[in-house]
Amino acid sequence: MTARDPSRPATAATPDAPAPATPGVPPPAGVEVAGPTPGGAPPVSERARRRRLTAEIWIVLGLSLGQSAVYAVVNIAARLTAGTPLASQSATLNASRSARPYLDLTYQLLSIGFALVPVALALFLLSANGRSAARRIGLDGSRPGRDLGVGFGLAALIGLPGLALYAVGRAVGITVEVQAAALNAAWWTVPVLVLSALQNALLEEVIVVGYLMERLRELRWRTPAILVTSAVLRGSYHLYQGIGPFVGNVVMGLVFAEYYRRRRRTMPLVVAHTVLDVVAFVGYALIPAAWREALGIR
Repeated sequence: MTARDPSRPATAATPDAPAPATPGVPPPAGVEVAGPTPGGAPPVSERARRRRLTAEIWIVLGLSLGQSAVYAVVNIAARLTAGTPLASQSATLNASRSARPYLDLTYQLLSIGFALVPVALALFLLSANGRSAARRIGLDGSRPGRDLGVGFGLAALIGLPGLALYAVGRAVGITVEVQAAALNAAWWTVPVLVLSALQNALLEEVIVVGYLMERLRELRWRTPAILVTSAVLRGSYHLYQGIGPFVGNVVMGLVFAEYYRRRRRTMPLVVAHTVLDVVAFVGYALIPAAWREALGIR
């Protein structure tokens, strides 16, 4: 970098510094005008920017799926040391919160709504530079037909092997029995299960794929490290279901993360995840209890 000639006025434009603006006089063509730094603060260094982004990631994950991952790790440790085989243990999803139907509905809707707050936070942070976060990560309706098609295709690609992996995991004793829905029967049961599926899809795909991968890319992580980090995080918060679901969700995470890396769209992933969860939640709720007992599903 060329040093400024000390004999020249401090206000003169140099090759290394933009010219100051003169009130009422437009700058010459091609000349960059220096703007005031907010608050007169010095420009942020690259190191400080990286530290801030890293702290932001930890905060977002700590408020959402990172917290779930920590609890899941503790949970699987407790299960493995409980003295009862994993195959004899169970995990319940979408459980009722009250015997009073409308109070239960209120609790369910509040839980779904507050679970989406970290999604709003992640989108807000991604839009800090004025760019639409939804468009940035492809969470929009610009390609509805294609997104639906890809979403259903991904659901089939992941869902069928996932069922097989669950069955194998149960057979070899590394997966707990997962009760996908335990809500009391009511007129709102199926709509709430669908909303729960959509909430899971938005939470996981926006944060674990869209937000996390964008931020790690800004931190200049290598592509393989970004893909593996996203996938392992996805698997980790499913550990409470056993080792089999952890492995299955890591594989799902790699597929979804690679799709996002290539296409920069989370909407097909949200569609796929919603379809998978709706089939699991609603299908489980609609199977008669006698059939579930005959199939060995409680």
